Amino acid sequence: MKLSSTVLVVVDAQNGFVTDKSAYVIPRLVELIDRWQRAGGEVIFTRYVNYPNSPYERLIHWSYLRDAPETDLVHEIEERSQRPGTYSVRKTIYSLFNDEGASLVAQHGWTDLIITGIATESCVLKTAVDAFERDLTPWVLRDAVASHAGGDEHDAGLLVTERFIGPGQVLTTDQLLDRVTPPVPA
Repeated sequence: MKLSSTVLVVVDAQNGFVTDKSAYVIPRLVELIDRWQRAGGEVIFTRYVNYPNSPYERLIHWSYLRDAPETDLVHEIEERSQRPGTYSVRKTIYSLFNDEGASLVAQHGWTDLIITGIATESCVLKTAVDAFERDLTPWVLRDAVASHAGGDEHDAGLLVTERFIGPGQVLTTDQLLDRVTPPVPA
Protein backbone atom coordinates (compact mmCIF):
# COMPACT_ATOMS: atom_id res chain seq x y z
CA MET A 1 0.00 0.00 0.00
CA LYS A 2 1.29 3.45 -0.93
CA LEU A 3 1.59 6.18 1.67
CA SER A 4 0.30 8.74 -0.87
CA SER A 5 -3.04 6.95 -1.31
CA THR A 6 -3.50 6.06 2.35
CA VAL A 7 -4.90 8.18 5.17
CA LEU A 8 -4.84 7.55 8.90
CA VAL A 9 -8.29 8.11 10.42
CA VAL A 10 -8.42 8.86 14.15
CA VAL A 11 -12.05 8.38 15.17
CA ASP A 12 -13.48 10.38 18.06
CA ALA A 13 -10.50 10.54 20.43
CA GLN A 14 -12.55 12.96 22.52
CA ASN A 15 -12.74 13.67 26.23
CA GLY A 16 -16.29 12.32 26.42
CA PHE A 17 -15.23 8.92 25.04
CA VAL A 18 -12.13 8.46 27.17
CA THR A 19 -12.95 6.39 30.24
CA ASP A 20 -10.95 4.04 32.43
CA LYS A 21 -11.86 1.37 29.86
CA SER A 22 -10.55 3.26 26.81
CA ALA A 23 -7.79 5.56 28.12
CA TYR A 24 -5.10 2.98 27.36
CA VAL A 25 -5.47 3.64 23.63
CA ILE A 26 -4.51 7.33 23.78
CA PRO A 27 -0.71 6.80 24.15
CA ARG A 28 -0.88 4.23 21.33
CA LEU A 29 -2.67 6.72 19.10
CA VAL A 30 -0.16 9.45 19.92
CA GLU A 31 2.76 7.18 18.97
CA LEU A 32 1.05 6.04 15.76
CA ILE A 33 0.12 9.60 14.72
CA ASP A 34 3.69 10.76 15.35
CA ARG A 35 5.15 7.91 13.28
CA TRP A 36 2.64 8.45 10.49
CA GLN A 37 3.22 12.19 10.33
CA ARG A 38 7.04 11.80 10.41
CA ALA A 39 6.71 9.63 7.31
CA GLY A 40 4.67 12.34 5.57
CA GLY A 41 1.29 10.65 5.96
CA GLU A 42 -1.95 12.59 6.18
CA VAL A 43 -4.44 12.24 9.03
CA ILE A 44 -8.17 12.81 9.45
CA PHE A 45 -9.45 13.48 12.97
CA THR A 46 -13.18 13.00 13.50
CA ARG A 47 -15.13 14.72 16.23
CA TYR A 48 -18.63 13.56 17.14
CA VAL A 49 -21.13 16.15 18.37
CA ASN A 50 -24.58 15.14 19.63
CA TYR A 51 -27.58 17.45 19.23
CA PRO A 52 -30.96 17.83 20.93
CA ASN A 53 -33.50 15.20 19.91
CA SER A 54 -30.94 13.25 17.89
CA PRO A 55 -31.60 9.56 17.22
CA TYR A 56 -29.01 8.86 19.92
CA GLU A 57 -31.19 10.71 22.44
CA ARG A 58 -34.58 9.59 21.15
CA LEU A 59 -33.86 5.92 20.51
CA ILE A 60 -30.99 4.86 22.75
CA HIS A 61 -31.36 7.54 25.44
CA TRP A 62 -27.76 8.67 25.07
CA SER A 63 -27.32 12.43 25.58
CA TYR A 64 -23.58 12.86 25.99
CA LEU A 65 -21.07 14.83 23.88
CA ARG A 66 -23.20 17.89 23.24
CA ASP A 67 -20.68 20.54 24.34
CA ALA A 68 -17.08 21.19 25.30
CA PRO A 69 -15.12 19.83 27.07
CA GLU A 70 -16.74 16.45 26.25
CA THR A 71 -16.62 17.15 22.50
CA ASP A 72 -12.98 18.33 22.54
CA LEU A 73 -10.25 16.02 21.34
CA VAL A 74 -8.06 14.87 24.22
CA HIS A 75 -5.17 17.28 24.73
CA GLU A 76 -2.42 15.04 23.29
CA ILE A 77 -4.48 14.36 20.17
CA GLU A 78 -5.64 17.97 19.76
CA GLU A 79 -2.01 19.13 19.53
CA ARG A 80 -1.37 16.68 16.69
CA SER A 81 -4.55 17.70 14.85
CA GLN A 82 -3.08 21.17 14.29
CA ARG A 83 -0.07 19.98 12.28
CA PRO A 84 0.25 20.25 8.49
CA GLY A 85 -1.34 17.40 6.56
CA THR A 86 -4.23 17.03 8.98
CA TYR A 87 -7.95 17.40 8.46
CA SER A 88 -10.83 17.59 10.90
CA VAL A 89 -14.36 16.33 10.29
CA ARG A 90 -17.17 17.29 12.64
CA LYS A 91 -19.93 14.71 12.51
CA THR A 92 -23.31 13.97 14.04
CA ILE A 93 -23.36 10.33 12.87
CA TYR A 94 -21.28 7.27 13.74
CA SER A 95 -19.22 7.32 10.55
CA LEU A 96 -16.55 9.53 9.01
CA PHE A 97 -18.68 9.39 5.86
CA ASN A 98 -21.00 12.34 6.27
CA ASP A 99 -20.99 14.72 3.27
CA GLU A 100 -17.83 16.50 4.45
CA GLY A 101 -15.90 13.31 5.21
CA ALA A 102 -16.90 11.57 1.98
CA SER A 103 -15.94 14.65 -0.04
CA LEU A 104 -12.57 14.93 1.71
CA VAL A 105 -11.69 11.29 0.98
CA ALA A 106 -12.75 11.64 -2.66
CA GLN A 107 -10.91 14.96 -3.20
CA HIS A 108 -7.63 13.50 -1.95
CA GLY A 109 -8.01 10.23 -3.83
CA TRP A 110 -7.35 8.13 -0.74
CA THR A 111 -8.10 4.48 -1.44
CA ASP A 112 -6.89 2.96 1.83
CA LEU A 113 -8.11 4.12 5.23
CA ILE A 114 -6.28 3.08 8.39
CA ILE A 115 -8.98 3.32 11.03
CA THR A 116 -8.17 3.87 14.71
CA GLY A 117 -9.84 5.47 17.72
CA ILE A 118 -12.96 5.09 19.82
CA ALA A 119 -15.38 3.18 19.92
CA THR A 120 -14.57 -0.16 18.34
CA GLU A 121 -18.17 -1.41 18.28
CA SER A 122 -19.78 1.74 16.90
CA CYS A 123 -17.96 4.64 15.22
CA VAL A 124 -14.87 2.63 14.24
CA LEU A 125 -16.99 -0.27 12.94
CA LYS A 126 -19.37 1.99 11.01
CA THR A 127 -16.51 3.95 9.41
CA ALA A 128 -14.84 0.69 8.31
CA VAL A 129 -18.07 -0.72 6.85
CA ASP A 130 -18.89 2.54 5.07
CA ALA A 131 -15.39 2.62 3.53
CA PHE A 132 -15.81 -1.00 2.39
CA GLU A 133 -19.19 -0.22 0.82
CA ARG A 134 -17.65 2.74 -1.05
CA ASP A 135 -15.15 0.37 -2.68
CA LEU A 136 -12.31 1.71 -0.54
CA THR A 137 -9.95 -0.49 1.46
CA PRO A 138 -10.44 -0.17 5.22
CA TRP A 139 -7.80 -1.35 7.69
CA VAL A 140 -8.65 -1.47 11.39
CA LEU A 141 -5.80 -1.58 13.89
CA ARG A 142 -6.85 -3.87 16.71
CA ASP A 143 -4.25 -2.38 19.08
CA ALA A 144 -5.19 1.23 18.25
CA VAL A 145 -8.95 1.05 18.87
CA ALA A 146 -10.87 0.86 22.13
CA SER A 147 -14.37 0.96 23.56
CA HIS A 148 -15.40 3.35 26.30
CA ALA A 149 -17.91 0.65 27.31
CA GLY A 150 -15.29 -2.02 28.01
CA GLY A 151 -13.47 -5.09 26.81
CA ASP A 152 -16.48 -7.20 25.86
CA GLU A 153 -17.82 -4.45 23.61
CA HIS A 154 -14.36 -3.93 22.11
CA ASP A 155 -13.98 -7.65 21.37
CA ALA A 156 -17.49 -7.82 19.90
CA GLY A 157 -16.70 -4.83 17.70
CA LEU A 158 -13.56 -6.49 16.35
CA LEU A 159 -15.44 -9.73 15.70
CA VAL A 160 -18.19 -7.97 13.76
CA THR A 161 -15.65 -5.80 11.91
CA GLU A 162 -13.83 -8.93 10.70
CA ARG A 163 -17.14 -10.38 9.49
CA PHE A 164 -18.06 -7.19 7.63
CA ILE A 165 -14.74 -6.23 5.99
CA GLY A 166 -12.69 -9.44 6.17
CA PRO A 167 -10.40 -10.84 8.87
CA GLY A 168 -7.30 -9.81 6.88
CA GLN A 169 -8.32 -6.16 7.22
CA VAL A 170 -7.97 -6.19 11.01
CA LEU A 171 -4.29 -6.04 11.91
CA THR A 172 -1.90 -4.81 14.54
CA THR A 173 -0.17 -1.48 14.03
CA ASP A 174 3.17 -3.16 13.28
CA GLN A 175 1.63 -5.58 10.76
CA LEU A 176 0.02 -2.75 8.87
CA LEU A 177 2.94 -0.34 8.92
CA ASP A 178 5.19 -3.05 7.47
CA ARG A 179 2.92 -3.01 4.37
CA VAL A 180 3.17 0.74 3.74
CA THR A 181 5.62 2.01 1.10
CA PRO A 182 7.78 3.80 1.95
CA PRO A 183 8.01 2.17 5.36
CA VAL A 184 6.82 4.26 8.28
CA PRO A 185 9.78 4.88 10.62
CA ALA A 186 9.69 3.54 14.17
